[in-house]
Amino acid sequence: MERVRLGRTSLDVTRLGLGTAPLGGLFEPVSDQDAEATIAAAWSNGVRFFDTAPFYGFGLAEQRLGAFLRQQPRDSYVLSTKVGRLLRPEPNPAEDPQFKGVPPVRAYFDYSYDGVMRSVEESLTRLGFDRIDILLVHDPDDHYDDAVAGAFRALQRLRDDGSIKAIGAGMNQSEMLARFAEAVSVDCFLLAGRYTLLDQGSLNTLLSLCQRQSIAILLGGIYNSGILADPFGQAKFNYEDANADLVARARQLDALCKQHGTELKAAAIQFCLAHPAITVGLQGARTAQEAADNIAMAQAPVPAAFWRALRDSNLVDARAPLPGGA
Repeated sequence: MERVRLGRTSLDVTRLGLGTAPLGGLFEPVSDQDAEATIAAAWSNGVRFFDTAPFYGFGLAEQRLGAFLRQQPRDSYVLSTKVGRLLRPEPNPAEDPQFKGVPPVRAYFDYSYDGVMRSVEESLTRLGFDRIDILLVHDPDDHYDDAVAGAFRALQRLRDDGSIKAIGAGMNQSEMLARFAEAVSVDCFLLAGRYTLLDQGSLNTLLSLCQRQSIAILLGGIYNSGILADPFGQAKFNYEDANADLVARARQLDALCKQHGTELKAAAIQFCLAHPAITVGLQGARTAQEAADNIAMAQAPVPAAFWRALRDSNLVDARAPLPGGA
């Protein structure tokens, strides 16, 4: 699989990465065996970039990813995890609305300097490693000041002393990421669900800003939580049930794909990777088949006529670059 340089860093990453929120039981439980098979399928298809977080399954995703990656040469892949939530035991917790089949712990926000240092040590323990390549401040939507004064100060120290290679933030919005780009020396951002076939809002500021500053974008949520994978089932959009307008637009995109003999998932991933600010396309999967299918969709033929029709239909922002310059 093609490798590219991650912004200004020394890290080389594959153009596709595996996001591990589904392996933490997002929306439905996943067994240890299925998680291992999913990671193995991504690996066998060339993926060498893996993103996880303490929040994903309250530690499950980190533990499962570490169990597989410890069997591989450490310098053969790039590993990203996150800070900003500490996991603490909670006997008999109420069922979490997102993560299923998880241990009796829950996540608590902590963007302080000391909290971030504890988070890193705890992640290293769950992963079973002595180093992480990339650390991202996770979802600091209501904690901007704490993130700048505490979390990023801790991450900058770890980068300066060589403990990690890159720092940034991971969020489901582009506006605050743009603020961080102006306030902090960052290397990359994980942008989830805000540059897709259904949402190009990040074109307004973030993507051009990152291009100018050589900040790499790791793009998650390419299928917007599922609606762009299957707009005919129980469609989710950004972790919630999709409304009728979004479902209608997704089905219109699907119909256009079918007219040109291609698949919506292929169009979704290839549309995202066409933007020069996007360094890695992160694709989540909960089974080996899903992992393999996602990678195949990134490589599937999509006719140039489809991209021209997409442009002519005004279904995407006119500023969005399309594959092949369509």
